Amino acid sequence: MIRSPTDQRPSLIGGRIGGPVARSVLLVFLAGLIFTADTLTNFEIAVAVFYVAPILIAAGFLRTFGVLVITALCAGLTLASFILTREGMYEAGTVNCILSMCAIAATAYLGLQRSSALGAEHQARIQLTRLSRVNTLGEMATSIAHEVNQPLTGIVSSAGACRNWLAGDPPNIDKARQALERMIADANRASGIVDRVRNLSKPAAAKVEWCDTRTLVSEVLALCRRELDRNGIVRTSEAGTDTAQVFGDAVQIQQVLINLILNAVEAMAGCAVGTRTLMIAVTGQTDEVVRFTVGDTGQGLDPQRAEQIFDPFYSTKNGGIGMGLAISRSIVESHGGRIWAEAGPQGGASFHFSLPGRMVVPV
Repeated sequence: MIRSPTDQRPSLIGGRIGGPVARSVLLVFLAGLIFTADTLTNFEIAVAVFYVAPILIAAGFLRTFGVLVITALCAGLTLASFILTREGMYEAGTVNCILSMCAIAATAYLGLQRSSALGAEHQARIQLTRLSRVNTLGEMATSIAHEVNQPLTGIVSSAGACRNWLAGDPPNIDKARQALERMIADANRASGIVDRVRNLSKPAAAKVEWCDTRTLVSEVLALCRRELDRNGIVRTSEAGTDTAQVFGDAVQIQQVLINLILNAVEAMAGCAVGTRTLMIAVTGQTDEVVRFTVGDTGQGLDPQRAEQIFDPFYSTKNGGIGMGLAISRSIVESHGGRIWAEAGPQGGASFHFSLPGRMVVPV
C-alpha cells in the first residue's frame, strides 16, 4: 500500500510534465497577440519587434528545425501585418518591417547558438560524470575483484563436490543436485556483480524510473563491502519499518552513494580501528521527499566550509581533484533534489541528499 495519493511519475530530468505543451500554447498565444497588435496599430509603431520573445522561448525547448519554423512563422506574420495595416506612414512602416525582420533573424541566430552551447555543455557534463564513475571503479578495483572472486571460488568448490558425489558407488544424485544448485546461485551472483560494474561504467542515457531504496543501498554496499572490511569499518543503518522509492536514474543515484561512502572511508582512515563507523539511513522527509544520509566518525567537517566542499575542484584530500562531490550535487539537483553536509555533534560528518519519492508500506 502506497501512502502517496498519486501514482504519477514526475519528470525529474528534462523538465516538468506538460512543459513543452504549455510552452507551445504560450508561443501560439504570444504570436497571435503580437500579430493582432501589429495589425491594428499604425505603421510608425514597430510592434513586430516583440516577435523576438516567442523565438527566445522556442530556442529554450525546441530543436533547430522547430526554432526555424517559429522564426519563419514570425517573419510571415510580420509581412502579413505590414500588408494588412492601413493607418500611418507607409515609408515608416517599411523601415519598421525591415528592422523587425532583422531583429527576428538575429534573435533566431543567437538563440540557436545558445542552444548549441547548452547542448555541448550537457554532453560534456555527461562525459565527465561517466569518467568520474570509471575513476571511482578504479579506486574500488580490489574490492570488486574480491567480490567476483568469492562466487567463482564457490563454483569451483561446488564443482569438485559434485564430481565426488557422482563418482561414488552408487552416485549420490541428491547431493550432486544440491552442489549444482549452489554453482548456479554463485554464477548468478557473479553475473550480478559484473552487471552492476558494467552499468556504472558504460555510457548510457539517463533512465528514470521508480527505484527501491533498499535495493539501491544493498547493491552499493555489495560493491563497497571489501573496501569497508579492509579498513575495519562497522556499518550501521537507521530505517523504519517502511521502505521507500525514489524516481530517478538508479545508476546515477548509486554513484552519489558510492562517492559519499568512499569519502567517508577516507575521512576515517586516520581514526583508531574500532571507532570507525559508517551510518547509512533512508527516511521519509515528507510524503513526497525521501532523504538519504551517509554519516561517519572521521575527522569532522568545518561548518564554514559545508557549502564550499561541493564546489568543483575544491578538495580537502591530498591529491584529490575535487570533482566527486561537485558531480554528486549536479546529479542530485538534476533529479529535483538537493544535497548538503553537516558536522556531527560527536565528531565526524553527515552528508544528506533528498530526492522526490514516496514511502511504501509493506503489505
